[in-house]
Amino acid sequence: MSDDRKKSDDPSLSGIAQMVSKAAGPIIQFLSIAIPLVIVNAGKLYDIFSVLPQNTLSFLYGTIICFFGGTFPTLFASLEAAKHAGRQTVFRAVSDLAKEAMIIIEESKKDDDADEDGDGKKDVKQISSRELLSRKFKLVMKKMNPDKIDNALGSMYKVWLSVAAVLKIQFARTISLALSIAEFLERPMDRFVAPVLRQVTPQDYQKWVPVLLSWCVKAVAMSIAWYLQRVISATASALTGGLLMARAFYQWCLKHKFTLFGLIPENHEDTSADEIMSYLFAGLGLYTQFQLGFALPFPLNIILWPFQVTEYYIRWLITD
Repeated sequence: MSDDRKKSDDPSLSGIAQMVSKAAGPIIQFLSIAIPLVIVNAGKLYDIFSVLPQNTLSFLYGTIICFFGGTFPTLFASLEAAKHAGRQTVFRAVSDLAKEAMIIIEESKKDDDADEDGDGKKDVKQISSRELLSRKFKLVMKKMNPDKIDNALGSMYKVWLSVAAVLKIQFARTISLALSIAEFLERPMDRFVAPVLRQVTPQDYQKWVPVLLSWCVKAVAMSIAWYLQRVISATASALTGGLLMARAFYQWCLKHKFTLFGLIPENHEDTSADEIMSYLFAGLGLYTQFQLGFALPFPLNIILWPFQVTEYYIRWLITD
């Protein structure tokens, strides 16, 4: 009997296949509801931001990086790198993918309502989960534009390669610091901690002690290095964001004839009021970040969880 035949007869594999088949229907239904909501709401947000005054957008962006720059150091660095690597290209690619997704979802809705045999029951309700998965897969293959998908993914990948190269150089110091800290900690850990762990570990598992201890040391070293990087990023982002906020607020005051008894002249070069405001905003932003421990308060930690996942993913990629 061949290996392929043995694999096909494996009851564990057939059980997995049945689980996937049973989950196919609910997953497809969830995606058909969730993806349009995400795309529509993202489009609405884009429309809202596109009509906002440039001064307001500048103030909002400055506020975000001033108060959360240390929370998402690699994410903000990626956005800045993407600005020079082709951020508009990514926007067009995401837009193309969203349009393709909407086309497929609309076709899937039509397919869900189809009754080709005319028995008064929807066809998708009369087939098994495995047949439903196969039916939807064929639908996607028929309705999807492969050239548009290939161009969009290729464009996004090229931009990401450029961004990743910049990030690896930018955060190379952090990675080097983490390795140096790990090397410094390994010696006392091997001398004082490892013997104790071997004594309390069964003999058959003692060979895992140095390996697991090394992993723990590297994890601690990486945490220390990234915390220091957070402090550096928080300081830099607070200064940058504070200046953006001050300049935007300065322009708002001029637009509304709010001169603070002559302290705000028409030309910002004739006064240091904007610099003073920028230091105040930066100090407030940096203080807030330290008070929060570079974490997001409730409910922002729930609303912005995709950004947190993206931050850790980027950090993992450039550290790998």
